[in-house]
Amino acid sequence: MTQTTDLQHAQLDIDPRGVAYLTLNRPEVHNAFDDHLIAELLDKLRQVREASARVLVFRSLGKSFSAGADLGWMKRMASYSKAENKKDAQELARLMHELDTLPCPTICRVQGAAYGGAVGLAACCDIVVATEKARFCLSEVKIGLSPAVISPYVVRAIGVRAMRRYALTTEVITVHLAHQLGLVHEVVSEDALDGQIEILVETLLANSPQAVARTKQLVHYVADRPADATTQDYTTDLIAEIRVSEEGQEGLSAFFEKRAPGWQG
Repeated sequence: MTQTTDLQHAQLDIDPRGVAYLTLNRPEVHNAFDDHLIAELLDKLRQVREASARVLVFRSLGKSFSAGADLGWMKRMASYSKAENKKDAQELARLMHELDTLPCPTICRVQGAAYGGAVGLAACCDIVVATEKARFCLSEVKIGLSPAVISPYVVRAIGVRAMRRYALTTEVITVHLAHQLGLVHEVVSEDALDGQIEILVETLLANSPQAVARTKQLVHYVADRPADATTQDYTTDLIAEIRVSEEGQEGLSAFFEKRAPGWQG
């Protein structure tokens, strides 16, 4: 049976395989997010961690993935003090960090516009699959703001040169350009979107949960670090731990015995 939890604007479904589907449910405002939705999403990600989900699919209902910040929320923020604005922004930063560091692999399903902070959400996911109608835009400076909180994740995804252009011009980034820049991994037709995500889910489920989680940590650690003695110590320690672990031993045994490993059910 699929486990489902609902709050007002976010829905979490965890199926028997351990695949979590986190869905933005504000199609009437193009899934724009505010402080309430951010709090809901943080709660849902906590549940995903506690459930030891194997994979997370981050998606939304309606024509747009997300239009970014909700207009009503931005209007309220305009009347906040600097201290209140910082506290508010820290919750968005916490959401990005939690999504980025989730132990299980994450797939972002983008079916339409992804503007402002939504670009950050996509950049925090491990894999992004988008339809041919998907569009991305770092739109903040157009209304006198800045993509500050999402910037570390977007720069990491598309590079400094591209960020310097598109964060300053607010040009709309087509899905094919987003693919070239590295923000999107696969571009598919609308009809093929869910099928391709399911293929990726099954591919991920075939792999060791422990090894996947540790490899996510590995990629975070080694990114932009020199291959010095400290890095070598980290990487050699990691592989030594995995080799002697229960899943490591099971994986090697299954390989040599030509059978499916235990985590495949």
